[in-house]
Amino acid sequence: MHRPTRRLAGPLLGAALLAIMAVTPALAAHQQRTYEVTITNLTSGQALTPPLIATHRGSAHLFQVGRAANFGTQQIAENGNLAPFLSSLGSDPAISDFTAADAPLVPAGSPLYGMFSDTVTLTITAGPGAQFLSYESMLICTNDGFTGVDGLKLPNQVGAAVTVTGAAYDAGTEINTEDFADIVPPCQALIGVGSDDAGTGASNPDLAEGGVIRHHPGIVGGDDLQPGVHGWTNPVVEITVARVS
Repeated sequence: MHRPTRRLAGPLLGAALLAIMAVTPALAAHQQRTYEVTITNLTSGQALTPPLIATHRGSAHLFQVGRAANFGTQQIAENGNLAPFLSSLGSDPAISDFTAADAPLVPAGSPLYGMFSDTVTLTITAGPGAQFLSYESMLICTNDGFTGVDGLKLPNQVGAAVTVTGAAYDAGTEINTEDFADIVPPCQALIGVGSDDAGTGASNPDLAEGGVIRHHPGIVGGDDLQPGVHGWTNPVVEITVARVS
């Protein structure tokens, strides 16, 4: 016996599609997780540029120790310039969300402590598949020193938190002259040790090193930088990531 094929009538089909369209944004919102990221400067003589953080899939890296620095990391580590990285992250499909602070993190001994702080808390989201967070800041009184974390696993449960520390890295892109003439100008005011050198916020091709990212050797006192003032012991930064409702 032939049975008629059941068909979804036009009005019913339209209603079904509208229902799906209404549910999809709600599901997407439910899959978005929100985190508070607190970053604290642990040094006594290094200011850090405003932290840049990103949530991402496992295939993405802001930096990797043992590999050449990308352009974004070079610009942060040499010049404290976040703009190239912020511009490129928006076009990377593996990046879920990114943001940056609007002020440097200064040590408690800085003459500008009070105007600036040694800690900041940023809010960031992570979408489906984004299970990691990475972070970068320049060590301002260095030629190409920076700190950060590469691929920190995000906590899943609301209320859960994870705390890690970050070491100092050398981007391997500029020779460590330790000369204020080759270091970004804010170094002198933020730490309170100055000279007649104005400093620079631009890369100098004559100082290009062509190396890879490695642990920073520290301040040796080769020129203007002073180990007793600008030096540090690792770790240089603390990062706490908490999932919030």
